[in-house]
Amino acid sequence: MTRSGRLFILLACLGSLPSPANADWQAVEKVKNYAIAGQSGPELYASIGERGPKLGPTRAIAHTSFKLTWSRKYEPQGDACVLVSALPKLAITYTLPKPAKPLPAGTREHWEAFIDGVHRHEMVHGDFIKDMVKKIEAATVGLTVPADPHCRKIKTEMTKRLGALSNAQRQQSRDFDRAELSDGGKVHQLILNLVNGG
Repeated sequence: MTRSGRLFILLACLGSLPSPANADWQAVEKVKNYAIAGQSGPELYASIGERGPKLGPTRAIAHTSFKLTWSRKYEPQGDACVLVSALPKLAITYTLPKPAKPLPAGTREHWEAFIDGVHRHEMVHGDFIKDMVKKIEAATVGLTVPADPHCRKIKTEMTKRLGALSNAQRQQSRDFDRAELSDGGKVHQLILNLVNGG
């Protein structure tokens, strides 16, 4: 093998290694159901309106929540402080409606199409959350704050960066919901199909 061939293989292998900011981690995702009543599409949707997760003054069909904690390693380097590593622990919970009793065949078919679409919608919110965590890693691992030998100022700087990324994720989720729930949006269509067809 030529020297250039060996170098290419070495570079290809190095390129496949995870970077410190993207160390292996997996979000833990789970579904939590709340019970609804009804044997027809309109009855099921009315029950969602009565029992769905409360978000402010209104109730939602479904909701995605998460818990994020970090294991971070700060190191004084000379007079500065560096965040040398940050490993996230992310748990995402999708809260979805589930009929308390078996449904008649016709209603069941419409319900399954509805809940499959709603679950997929919520999983997009989950993807937004996972993307936010990756952006937090990229924005903070390797962060160096000068004149901070006791690693105090770095935490203030990180809070600023995390706040901006968190606000961006919330806005992204709001924009997505607005599009999906507006007339002709995917979730709006799912609701119409359930209520009118089931």
